[in-house]
Amino acid sequence: MSRPGDGLVVRAAAPGRLTVHVKPLAENGSVAATVRIEPLTQSVAAREPQMKASPEISRTSRDLRDFRVLAHVASIGDVAARAEQWLAGPSAPSRIEGLSIEWPGKPDDLDICYSVKTARAQAVSGQIMQSGGFAGTRGKAVPLVGVMMEMSGPGAAHFQFVAEAIFLGAPAMRLTGKRVVLSGPTGREPLVGLRLSVQELDVERPSEPRLTPIRPARASSRVRVFRSSVQHDHLAASS
Repeated sequence: MSRPGDGLVVRAAAPGRLTVHVKPLAENGSVAATVRIEPLTQSVAAREPQMKASPEISRTSRDLRDFRVLAHVASIGDVAARAEQWLAGPSAPSRIEGLSIEWPGKPDDLDICYSVKTARAQAVSGQIMQSGGFAGTRGKAVPLVGVMMEMSGPGAAHFQFVAEAIFLGAPAMRLTGKRVVLSGPTGREPLVGLRLSVQELDVERPSEPRLTPIRPARASSRVRVFRSSVQHDHLAASS
């Protein structure tokens, strides 16, 4: 691809990794480029003509496959990653300037929101975004220094985030939960790697509360009379 607007279609027969290298047209030229990677899929009917719904496979389990994160990476552009795939990361750390969480198959009773903190003051810093919204900047050389993600709604009881992040000069961190806050040791380190997924929890429906009847205490058949020692001595003297 030698000019803006060029495209390339890659068909994969097995899971793999697509690596994009940017080379300047002239010696010592700029390597700044924006690369979009968009998965092309066929319809469900064409891709799985004989697939039938199975009662053993829940709808949420199947829908976890279309979870992905789109991030704008410095000097690279927009990059998409499926669940458990690194954006930048250990092998190719690079400053992440913005991100978007996309989950077309998300259950209707589950809400996902997120916000980012930018290295320099930006209008988008701290704004709460819903699924599909872009949080951060593009092409402004302003990396993210913090990310917050949260689940809510009735369906949140069945899922949690699994997040791994690398901030410049700091060891990799891994957090799980329905609310995850990622940042470096001082809160000023740029985010240079992110791997995010959603985990389905094995949560059973709460059973009906069982009420145990309270049994009344049995009345004692014995009657005890207690007399003070002073009264007893007085009766003995009178007799």
